Amino acid sequence: MLDIAEELHRWVEQGRDFAVATVVAVGGSAPRQPGAALAVDSDGTAIGSVSGGCVEGAVYELCQQALEDGETVLERFGYSDDDAFAVGLTCGGIIDILVTPVRADTPGREVLAAALSAAARGRAAAVARITQGPAELMGRAILVRDDSEPGSGLGGGYEGSLGGHPELDRTAAGEARALLDAGRTGTVEIGESGSRCGQPLTLLVESSVPPPRMIVFGAIDFAAALVRIGKFLGYHVTVCDARPVFATPTRFPDADDIVVEWPHKYLERTRTDGRTVLCVLTHDAKFDVPLLRLALRLPVAYVGAMGSRRTHLDRNERLRDVGVTELELARLRSPIGLDLGARTPEETALSIASEIVANRRGGSGVALTGAHTPIHPDGVRAPSGRIGSVA
Repeated sequence: MLDIAEELHRWVEQGRDFAVATVVAVGGSAPRQPGAALAVDSDGTAIGSVSGGCVEGAVYELCQQALEDGETVLERFGYSDDDAFAVGLTCGGIIDILVTPVRADTPGREVLAAALSAAARGRAAAVARITQGPAELMGRAILVRDDSEPGSGLGGGYEGSLGGHPELDRTAAGEARALLDAGRTGTVEIGESGSRCGQPLTLLVESSVPPPRMIVFGAIDFAAALVRIGKFLGYHVTVCDARPVFATPTRFPDADDIVVEWPHKYLERTRTDGRTVLCVLTHDAKFDVPLLRLALRLPVAYVGAMGSRRTHLDRNERLRDVGVTELELARLRSPIGLDLGARTPEETALSIASEIVANRRGGSGVALTGAHTPIHPDGVRAPSGRIGSVA
């Protein structure tokens, strides 16, 4: 739901009633991941997607029905063995979809509205909803936000209620905060005793966090191409170079920030986290060595450095000389990128971006043709029990 927060926030501001269908679990080769959503308003306008086209029509009808009767439903869609063009996932996967009406009389509308507002403004927030449990609790929501956000005022608390018991609310808020801290969307199982309602519950926790950072060191032509593809992938991209003649808005019109400073000094003072990727394209020892010495000790997602294999070997020796350990060196992706046979700046940027995506998603980087590894290895699996299939 939070992946279409800007549009839904506008609908809330306009006072529209709508229903939102959210992917809550997947199995097999499903095209979308948990959190992906499609919404339909009372005029029949639709936004978003839950399957890339496979079951959109059927989900659209479920949303219209939810708007009429006000009922939250959980539906499973799977592969249609008899007719691949009937309602079902022709890719062979399974998706569970929660359809929630958001009408003026919907319990928890205010909480969902607050979550959409936070996500639309780029604030860190997570919303937890029950996807399996007592019918009277379906559709309820709890919102937690990043305590470090100015004006959050939560102090580790939460907004809203799942309608069961205060202990359930506190448990759900704690689980939501843990996933928010990790920047992840996923499902959480709460046992019968923890649910306080006589049966186990499943929660979907959707996290919305600011875009991850990509910091590109070295204002060269390869960097310009990498900035463009970094923006395409949804990163907040910063270019840093100590040479003011090269680090200019004219050369990098797509960058979010351009910093003229020695790279290691900038890295010392700027904010990084576990999603940040650092791309060192300077391949100049006076910049690279102090920068990489620091970068390899930071808890970031990716550190890559450009250069030939000879440059790589020489740089590693220089790093060892300044105290970088073998364990730290093992984190360095160098020469940067996957082997695509890249030549041009654009091809090289694609090679680097491919390695970043593979590192982020756990991909092997090998061709899918002839391989037997999952295409979508990190999906949240649908439970084995039937929920009610229309496939």
